[in-house]
Amino acid sequence: MGKPNRKHRAAKQRARQGGADFGIGSGERQPSAEEIANAIMAAAIESAQGGTRGKSAASDPVVVFVAGLAGDDALVREVESGVHSASQHIVTRVFQNGWLPADIHQAARRRVDDFAVSFLTDVIAAYARPFAAATMDETWLVQLRELAAGTWWSDSAPHFRQWAAKHMLTTGEALATVIEALALLMVLPKLELIRPLPGTARPRTEVHHHVDEKVLGRVRGLLAKAESTSFPEEAEALSAKAQELMSKYALDRVLVDADASVVDLPGARRIWLDTPYTDAKALLIDVVAKANRCRAIFASAWGFMTIVGDEADLDAVELLSTSLLVQATRAMIANGNKDSRSDEARSRTFRKSFLVAYAARIGERLEAATAASIAESAEPERLLPVLASHQLAVDSAFDTLFPQARNRGISIRSAAGWDAGRAAADRARLDARRSLDK
Repeated sequence: MGKPNRKHRAAKQRARQGGADFGIGSGERQPSAEEIANAIMAAAIESAQGGTRGKSAASDPVVVFVAGLAGDDALVREVESGVHSASQHIVTRVFQNGWLPADIHQAARRRVDDFAVSFLTDVIAAYARPFAAATMDETWLVQLRELAAGTWWSDSAPHFRQWAAKHMLTTGEALATVIEALALLMVLPKLELIRPLPGTARPRTEVHHHVDEKVLGRVRGLLAKAESTSFPEEAEALSAKAQELMSKYALDRVLVDADASVVDLPGARRIWLDTPYTDAKALLIDVVAKANRCRAIFASAWGFMTIVGDEADLDAVELLSTSLLVQATRAMIANGNKDSRSDEARSRTFRKSFLVAYAARIGERLEAATAASIAESAEPERLLPVLASHQLAVDSAFDTLFPQARNRGISIRSAAGWDAGRAAADRARLDARRSLDK
């Protein structure tokens, strides 16, 4: 036997013996896919608990073991099977704990690298693959489509091998990424199950009215113009018109539904926020939700809002709040650039106070705009009890999902930021009553 072959065999022997310390076979015995899956999950748990803090995932004993045997085709096949088994076991539990595909993606893009994000997207696709579309909730179908979570890989070879080749990763590098991705899934907390799991969705007999596509098109057009203009007053007036259009549509719809004895059951959605100032941004979403007959709650540890309301109102909240966040951030930055007290105007305390004040003032003006819309409706005396009944249904759904919900305040530490934020919100002209048909 040549010297290189002896060294290679000795290295494989050391790797096998080291793997035995972590439950991956012993000596020359070939570890099973189940043993490897268990070892991968154990490594992910250790990583999630901080056991590998300060060390690269590539130094994990499981990764070292597999990397040392990378030339063993039989072992690689067992690794591929173990990766699939471990990932599907963990992601199934995560979905049962209330997480949706888009939630996993949002959490992943904030906490792991692009390789891990792509792996988790494929794990989601593999989970959803066996389920017929008719047995899947609409939200699941939409999110899978938006994430492009499809089975791009061939059935002729295991996914792990094809995914690693796609990203030009060695077996050891790929396995280190898998452990990093699964460690993230391990730390995801239990959430409220706001949509039925695939395979359990009932036939769509319940009524869920989304906003008419023509109305949505007009609203999106107004908001796109608001986000593209360099004039704050024009942007805020366009946003106001978008809110008025959505309010008018919603009020007309609830009267029609009341006449037809149709009940639109409340649903729920999650809106993820980017740092910084997530609590101030959450306040802005909250006031938009209230103005559109919804309830909202903020998960500060992860940075997302859960909104409860009927589907059309949820559409309005998602569209308007997303656009207002863009506009509020731009107004905040512009204010700091032109303010003579630039050092203070660019500070974190100023900017957070700006956004909180902006949200508070926008909320006041949205409430006034909604009250005006009700007063100007064709039958305000009939509309009020219908809206009250609608609010009771939303409150009941919210309390069922979040029985322990509590209000929490936000501290303001910059008077100048507060004043600037309210001034920016005052330019919104939300009380302007323009014709919605123009």
